[in-house]
Amino acid sequence: MTSGPTTRRRQLGSTLRKLRDRKDMTLEEAGKLIDVSKATISRYETKEGPIKWPIVDALCRAYGASEAERQAIVSLAKDAKVQGWWTSLGSKIPESMNFLLTLEDEAVREDHFACTYVPGLLQTRGYSEAIIRASDMRQPAKEVERQVSIRLKRQEILNRPTPPHIWAILDESVIRRTVGNTSVMREQLGHLLSCIDSPHVTLQVLPFASGAHASAMGSFVILGGAEPSLDVIYLDILTGALFLEKEEELDRYRQAFDYLRAQALSITTSATLIEKAHKEM
Repeated sequence: MTSGPTTRRRQLGSTLRKLRDRKDMTLEEAGKLIDVSKATISRYETKEGPIKWPIVDALCRAYGASEAERQAIVSLAKDAKVQGWWTSLGSKIPESMNFLLTLEDEAVREDHFACTYVPGLLQTRGYSEAIIRASDMRQPAKEVERQVSIRLKRQEILNRPTPPHIWAILDESVIRRTVGNTSVMREQLGHLLSCIDSPHVTLQVLPFASGAHASAMGSFVILGGAEPSLDVIYLDILTGALFLEKEEELDRYRQAFDYLRAQALSITTSATLIEKAHKEM
């Protein structure tokens, strides 16, 4: 039985479509520029069938991609058949999670705004387990453990020689909400304090005193690619996930993150507040 397209292949298709839209070209116009058919351009964008990286390279040049963009996209094309570590888990991984793990595997930075829970990459086992149990109390223990294991496995990207930079802005409610029990929460806050010492993690707290802010509607993540044009917004929703890639969407969330960063406490003051919450727990 043939396998479906990898999530890298899906990401490549979406990126090529974005570049063509940026130049306001039709499929036919793009095909003429590099001497391939309209059907070929469509196939590359719809994530179906094999690809040849020289065609991807030619398309990047035809679309006026920057050198950094071209290199990143061609690299994605060359690795389009590569399956991530999570594929060994089989069909139990939802498609939205597949895509998130692929993006996270290639991200050079992640900007998080968390208004309810600590971001998954910074969670302890106990904290993660408490969240997953609370999301659906009918889940068997085996399924809870599987989801916890996946979340902890994701955190291994932070141990790479060149890990992505994580910038997390936590609403004050995140450090005040008791998840699991006081022991679990104390351990989680202690872990956040240890994360602050990492050069690859930046933490800020958005205090209650800040009042209204730029993202009162909820949490979001900006998954940063090698170039800004490769960024993707990730929104976690009850029934799965949403991924936003349009330039106007990216600009809106980047602006929101900038506003939140400005409203949040300084890094030093944030650490002091987390330490205070830790002592009080």
